[in-house]
Amino acid sequence: MNKIFIIGNLVRDPELRSTQAGVAVCTFTVAVNRRKAGAEAGQPEADFFRVTTWRQMAENCNRFLAKGRKVGVTGTLNLNQYKDSNGLPRYSMEVQADEVEFLSPKDAAEQPKPPAEGFIQVDDQDESLPF
Repeated sequence: MNKIFIIGNLVRDPELRSTQAGVAVCTFTVAVNRRKAGAEAGQPEADFFRVTTWRQMAENCNRFLAKGRKVGVTGTLNLNQYKDSNGLPRYSMEVQADEVEFLSPKDAAEQPKPPAEGFIQVDDQDESLPF
């Protein structure tokens, strides 16, 4: 079974492109911190994963993600082989995302949450409340 789960922060803004057939594809890089214990603790180290999303998920990632945002990604790990400009074989690893969870909270100043229907918004400073 080939399944990978990562949680980390975007290194840069996502890049949205489309194939010749018009299918949206979005790529971004996620930095995942490594855990260290004992004497090795100190300067954090990270692994970097290139993630690819397709179609509607690609459009949503491009719209809602930005550098520094935290994401959770579930997908498959693919090994790609290509030849460099000198004709030498090179390899790269890439995550083909099945699911992407946006884990950074929305900035409250950007979009205030409206009160639920039937409820009244109450100020925290109100002294007349019995609780």
